[in-house]
Amino acid sequence: MPRRQGYALPIALVTGTAVLAGAVAFGTSLMTAAERQAPLSGSQSHPAARNPAAPANATGTWVATWTAAPVSAEPNGGQGYPGSTIRNIVHTSVGGDAARITLSNLFGTAPLVIDQATVNTRPVTFRGRPTVTVAAGRQIVSDPVVVPVAPDADLEVTLRTPYATGPVTQHPNTHQTSFLADDAGTWSTTRWRYLTAVDVRNETSPGAIVVIGDSLTAGSGSTTDANSRWTDVLSDRLRHAYGIANQGIAGNRLLRDSPLTLGGVRNLGGPSGAHRFERDVLSVAGAKTVIIALGINDVQQIPQEPDPQRIIAGLRTLTERAHARGLRVVGATLTPFQGSTTWTPESNRVRLAVNEEIRSGRIFDSYVDFDRAVRDPYAPDRILPEYDSGDRLHFNDAGYRALGQSIELRAVDGTPKADAF
Repeated sequence: MPRRQGYALPIALVTGTAVLAGAVAFGTSLMTAAERQAPLSGSQSHPAARNPAAPANATGTWVATWTAAPVSAEPNGGQGYPGSTIRNIVHTSVGGDAARITLSNLFGTAPLVIDQATVNTRPVTFRGRPTVTVAAGRQIVSDPVVVPVAPDADLEVTLRTPYATGPVTQHPNTHQTSFLADDAGTWSTTRWRYLTAVDVRNETSPGAIVVIGDSLTAGSGSTTDANSRWTDVLSDRLRHAYGIANQGIAGNRLLRDSPLTLGGVRNLGGPSGAHRFERDVLSVAGAKTVIIALGINDVQQIPQEPDPQRIIAGLRTLTERAHARGLRVVGATLTPFQGSTTWTPESNRVRLAVNEEIRSGRIFDSYVDFDRAVRDPYAPDRILPEYDSGDRLHFNDAGYRALGQSIELRAVDGTPKADAF
């Protein structure tokens, strides 16, 4: 595995990225920022012609190299950061010779004004202008900027907001260090603000693998700045030929929206997987395959879902929606959590019933057995101690490595196999 730590700028031009045989056309055609602006309600459904990204079989050269689903309005974000520079540090998967960025004002209550944006210091424009206004509840995609983007590397996207703009749309718990800077100094942060996607122009990549999941996909328990999420491990194993779009949200559920306030603690789980599927999966540039890793929070979070059939039906519905857009669908079994504060024999029964149906092959095109990859063979309802981050639910770097290594690569691009991968 390559060295995963570091913050390298500028990034060298990608040449001759190795790809898998049989690459398919993907991505979206070049559009202006105005043509790509779209409402962001997670429950909406757009006709394909108006969708922010075309289906997997569309012609084009754009593929997502990084994504972060918008989660919530930033607590204490107040009126934003007028006059400050937001320096979002993201880690790429696939490389390219140009980039474009998506900015979201989903949780804003007033127009968001950005008067300066850069990708690795290269100025970004929107319909040819350096300043852009994003309406409340909407997103916008920039013009392409010719900038070399290396695979498996850190990338800096800076944004400046000149005015107070209302609540800040954020993705917290990033396990990546970013920065806020103003005249008084520079502060580190583990939130991504306003930025929700970086696409790259790449003529040879087979496309993007979009992963919709919860904290286990977002990487809770992993080392900050180590890029050791299981999706990072998968990108390494694919030699960064594919875009990997990690749409994991800590606390996210399949069936219920969050946040929920439980015992005075606010859970920032965001819109349910069902409600955000259009925006966070079907609209990703170059999407070819979706990996669905949701359901454990429905099982273990209060209120716990007592009926496994409801979870199974929810997973099946997501598969049908993805198939309608020409995407291949891979599902993940639900991992053990005995010993955590929310475990009960009844919740474990629900987990095992969902896993049995996933393994039957009646939900997804294929599946990865995350449960088998991390469970203790002598206590199969528990995580192996060497994979446990300490709460009996989330994994450490070794546990996420085990998940990423458990995926059989030939199933990602649709090579036939009758079994799990």
